[in-house]
Amino acid sequence: MPVIGIDLGATKLSLALFAENGEMMQQQTTLLENKNGESVGALLISEIHKIISLGKKEAIEAIGVAVPGISRIKTGTVWAPNIPGWDNYPLRSEIKKAFPSVPIIIESDRACCILGERWKGNARGCKDVIYLSVGTGIGAGILVEDHILHGAQDIGGAIGWMALNRPFDKKYIGCGCFEYHASGSGIAKVAAELVKENPTYEGNLNKDPITARDVFAAYEMRDEIATEVIEQCIEFWGMAVANLVSLFNPEKIIFGGGVFGPAIKFFPLIYEEACKWAQPISITNITIESSALKEDSALHGAGYLALQKIGAA
Repeated sequence: MPVIGIDLGATKLSLALFAENGEMMQQQTTLLENKNGESVGALLISEIHKIISLGKKEAIEAIGVAVPGISRIKTGTVWAPNIPGWDNYPLRSEIKKAFPSVPIIIESDRACCILGERWKGNARGCKDVIYLSVGTGIGAGILVEDHILHGAQDIGGAIGWMALNRPFDKKYIGCGCFEYHASGSGIAKVAAELVKENPTYEGNLNKDPITARDVFAAYEMRDEIATEVIEQCIEFWGMAVANLVSLFNPEKIIFGGGVFGPAIKFFPLIYEEACKWAQPISITNITIESSALKEDSALHGAGYLALQKIGAA
């Protein structure tokens, strides 16, 4: 009997039908198109019906869902800051209304990313491993002794708020210090600040708005501001790796998200920076790798959760 894995992002919704042996049988993606609140929930239900109709119409055994925020395991509610109206959205009960006999499990996307990599990616065989997702924001899926670290309020892994700079600045309140400087949106934001501070600047970033992609492209052309931004990011990524290594003593740290991508080539420099700060024995026993599943890590993780629910994984 098949299960469904769902990856709900801030802008799109991906679903996959998985066989009991883990084979992905069907996959579909649709854009949210600025939907919010209950309309996102309605779209999700509609897409579940659609992918079932594309398959062999067998009974669905379980549904796993990755969400972009906090999944409150006890209540089944979700806080997703990038989806308006999802401050305390009753996602589990809404899916239950449509599929009352189907077990449902919901996790954060960062948790699902590491589960996906643990199942079919570069974390196979690892029991202590961290997935560091660097995209528009920053988060970490943390596997400790083969168990997801949730924390007391299911917020574990929200490392965009990792304090890596001093003194404190009010601009960190909304997203955290690490995310402000070294996420995709942070790269663009910091570059724009530096351009504004340099009225004589005539480089490749004289545009509005500036994107992270623009900064990486300008870096390749040895643009002064782009170089400063990326070198600063390498320091932040290295310090974050050092802190994670010293705290959790993982076997691997896997980088994913849209920024890695173009930042994969900086792994040697990130590791070199991490070595300056980290516990010296732990840091020599890890590897830094990129995601094998790329944008499908969370989708596979959600499918894995559903298969676990029926005892097939």
